[in-house]
Formats: sequence, C-alpha cells, structure tokens
Amino acid sequence: MKLKLHWQILIALVVSVFAGLLAGPDAALFGVTYDSIFEFVGKLFLQALMMLIVPLIMSSIIMGIAGIGGEEDLGRMGIKTLFYYTATSFIAITIGLLVVNLIQPGYIDGQPARDLIGLQQVPESTLAKVEGKGAGDVADIFLRIIPSNVLAAAHNGQMLGLIFFSLMFGFFMTRISEGPAKALKNIWQGVFETMMVMTDFIMKFAPIGVFGLVAHVIASIGSDNIAHLFGSLAMFMLSVLLALAIHVFVIMPIILYSVGRVNPWRHIRAMSPAMLTAFSTASSSATLPVTMECVEKNAGVSNRTSSFVLPLGATVNMDGTALYECVAAMFIAQAYGIELSFMTQFTVVMVALLTSIGVAGIPAASLVAITIIMTAIGLPLEGIGLILAVDRILDMFRTSVNIFSDSCGAVVIAKTEGETGILEK
Repeated sequence: MKLKLHWQILIALVVSVFAGLLAGPDAALFGVTYDSIFEFVGKLFLQALMMLIVPLIMSSIIMGIAGIGGEEDLGRMGIKTLFYYTATSFIAITIGLLVVNLIQPGYIDGQPARDLIGLQQVPESTLAKVEGKGAGDVADIFLRIIPSNVLAAAHNGQMLGLIFFSLMFGFFMTRISEGPAKALKNIWQGVFETMMVMTDFIMKFAPIGVFGLVAHVIASIGSDNIAHLFGSLAMFMLSVLLALAIHVFVIMPIILYSVGRVNPWRHIRAMSPAMLTAFSTASSSATLPVTMECVEKNAGVSNRTSSFVLPLGATVNMDGTALYECVAAMFIAQAYGIELSFMTQFTVVMVALLTSIGVAGIPAASLVAITIIMTAIGLPLEGIGLILAVDRILDMFRTSVNIFSDSCGAVVIAKTEGETGILEK
C-alpha cells in the first residue's frame, strides 16, 4: 500500500534531521559537501514551486471571479459575499500580525534566532532595503497593483499586478458575448486544471524537497543548536494555532451572533464533519462537497445560497491561509533579525490578503503564496526551509479554519437574504 503524501513528508523530515546531523557542514563525497547537495535539492524544489506561481494564481483567480456568474449574480448577494470574504480575511491577517508581534517566535532570549540556528547572514544591502521601507514604498506597492505591462509584471515577479489584472479579466470576461466568453472560460478552466495537476505532480517530490531543505538547515546549524531550532519552531506553531483559535472561537462566533443572529455553537456542531474532513485532507477543494452537505442539511441554508457562496469561498476565501502566510513571513523576518516597520508590516497584510485570493485549495499550496510575500518585502526565500518541518500539521488546522469561515459566510448571507429555519435545531 502506497503511503500518503503527508506520511512521506513526515518520514523525510525525520530522515533529514539524522542526515543533516551526520553530514554536518564539512563532510564531502568526491570533493562535494553533502550540505551543498542538500541545498541544491532544496533549491530545485523551491524553483519548481515558483515556476507554478504565475499560471496557477492567474487561472485560479480568473475562474473564481468568472464563476460568480453574470449580471444577475453580481448583484446584492455577490457584493455581500465578496465583502464578507474580504473583511474576514483582513481580520484574520490582523490577528496573526498581532499575535506574532506579541509572542515573537523568531527571537530566542531576546535575540534573533539566526545565529543560534545557523541561518546565513543577510547582506547589509538587503537588510537596508527591507528595514528602510516607509510610506513611499507602500505607495509604490499600490502603484504596482496596476501594471503598465502585464507580461513584464509576470517576468519580474510583480504578482500584485497580475492578481489585479486577473481580477479584472475574470470580472469583464462575464461581460462579453456568450460565445467568446464560453471559449475563454474553457481555456482558463483548462489552464487551471492543468496547473492543479502540475502542482499535484510537483508535490509528489515534496518529500525529497523537504529532505533537502531541512537537511541543509540541520547540517548548517549542527547538533549544538538543534534544540534552539525546535524551540523556535514550537513557538511559531503556538503563534499560528493561537491566532487561528482566536479567529474561530472568538471572531467568527461574534459575526454569527451579531450579524447572522444564530447560535454559534450550534453552527460549530453542524460543521464538525466538514471541519474534520478538511483537517484530514488539508484541501478546501476536496472538502467542498462535505461542506455543502453540512451547510444545507445540518445548518439549514438553501441550496441557492450555498451553491453560490461555498464554491466561490473554496477559491477566494482563505482566512486560515492568509493568517498563516502573515505569521510565517513575520517569523522568518524575526529569525533573520530583520526589523519590519509598521509600513512594511502593513505591506505584508495587504500582500497576504491579495495572495490568499489566488491560493489553490490543495495541500501546501500556500507555500507558493508565502514566496510572493517574501519576494514583495525582500526576505530571503531560503527562509521557507525553516517552516517546512511543521507546515503540514499547520496546513491541516488552517484548512479547517478556511472551510469554517466559508460556512459562516453562507449562514450570514442566507440570514441577510431573509432565509428562515437556519440552525434552529
């Protein structure tokens, strides 16, 4: 029987720790250090992930927006749905930012974890570029949202411009005549499905990539500092889980009670099968049928509302993922000893909000989005190796939060549309 991917990754993690410790920074084979081999394998995997970014993000967003439908659907319910998704994602990211600044998992005894866990020194030029960001840089971020050349934006990795273009393209694709609109939708659907298959294919090599990235980190830091690494990762996990818990058990119940006028705990019970499915699969897309069944049968929301709100949410509403992206980027910055100004942190919030729209609802897809955030603020991409060891377990938690937020949206929007009999049992 073939092992599931998450078990393969877990085994790779365990093996990589021992391989890194045994190899150390100096052991070599035919003059080539094992550490450099680990680094090469890890970078190869990261580059494969980055290769997917442009077509995956564009096709995902275009299909998500186009899926809202025509003029009739983009009316009252469409506006409510998009407002709810944007608002809850922004709240989730803000919670993540507050928690990570409070706990500061990237610091050990008040010092950046960089030296204690063997991270490479960030060049002074990069450090000045990141730490020196101010209001002008935020204004520049907003200017880059509207690209003068879409192809140049794709070539230069300016994903905010591509995200904006994709949102516009998906919206206006529903405004042209039926024939060309259908042809375009088929093309982008084909691109999206192809990219999903490619992502799935590349993720099959995740155990090898994870092995290379983690073994390189372990080999670099040596056995003396490994306890510091695991302690820092434990604090990172605590930060993410605490922020997710606040969002699920504080913010979402407040929204359900104050806006939807329903009992939040009844909704949590109604959605428990879907949340458990999301936890086990770490895939919003795979959980969608279960989510719709729970929302309709257990919560009492009409098919008219659920079939509109939930599929869109599985594509563009990723509260847990957006929160995680923000915490991960901040953790990596702290670990490198990079002080991010308020303006730079605001940039992280905005980029996390925008990139979460285009994250595919499959396991580990948020790694792609995290690279976008790190590139936007100038952080070293190698820092992703720090979080890979715990990414899978956190992926399961944040996916459960994603689908729970989708379901809360369906309930709230159904109530504002005048539906009755929701969560009355």
